[in-house]
Amino acid sequence: MSNPALHAIHVHPVKALRALAPCEAVVEPWGLAGDRRWAVIDEAGKVVTQRQYARLALAAAEPLPGGGIRLSGPGADPLTVEVPEPGPTTTVKWASHKFETVPADASAGTWFSSFLGKELGGKQLGLVHLDAPAIRRPIDDAPHSFPGETVSLADGYPLLLTTRASLDALNSLVAQGDHADEGPLPMNRFRPNVVLDGTAAWDEDDWARIAIGEVTFRVAKMCGRCVVTTTDQGTAERGKEPLRTLARHRRFGDQLVFGQNLVPESVGTVRIGDPVKILE
Repeated sequence: MSNPALHAIHVHPVKALRALAPCEAVVEPWGLAGDRRWAVIDEAGKVVTQRQYARLALAAAEPLPGGGIRLSGPGADPLTVEVPEPGPTTTVKWASHKFETVPADASAGTWFSSFLGKELGGKQLGLVHLDAPAIRRPIDDAPHSFPGETVSLADGYPLLLTTRASLDALNSLVAQGDHADEGPLPMNRFRPNVVLDGTAAWDEDDWARIAIGEVTFRVAKMCGRCVVTTTDQGTAERGKEPLRTLARHRRFGDQLVFGQNLVPESVGTVRIGDPVKILE
């Protein structure tokens, strides 16, 4: 086993859309810069993801200077969406939480409604931008979160960490199961922000604090997994794995676990190849 290091970085400009893989990223208190600052919502203001619409995996958002994005996807004309001007906010709902966002131009919602087409059954979608995560969305997950901690439009925590060794171990288990033909699974099924190399499988289960390069993080809690992990990120087709295998081998309480949620303790820039230190 070599010394742990940062192997890959993933940024998702729009929640549920395809990830980008930069060589470096700025760590802000609420997550990687540019990660999940936009989200798609339905008519009731609920955030929609690949949980409801697997085809979102095929859409992409290219970051533009100034914070805007350029949407693209198979069969859809590209659309540039500017950061909305300050103004009236829209209340969005994610799980049991509500918080304020700024609606994007209606053309963005029309783009997503057209992209998903028949899957929506006539429903209309919208796109929202989280303008100020420092005040809009505190992490509310006691006892795993602390006052003052905030998050972008990620599910619950600023960053998600996975390791290559744990994925290799999981794929070995998948190969022994009833749906071996679905493996090996790529890391993008798990939609992490940072991927580490040079660890042993499942080492991350026991970490409390780590440093990636110049930035330190608190390891908040294990990440429970959902149906998104069964979605091929290149075809949007669903399978059975890895949930079948996680249910047999990685069940903790009522959750099927892969990866760890992180909260930044400092800010800075992380780069591929940065050394990783286990602090606690």
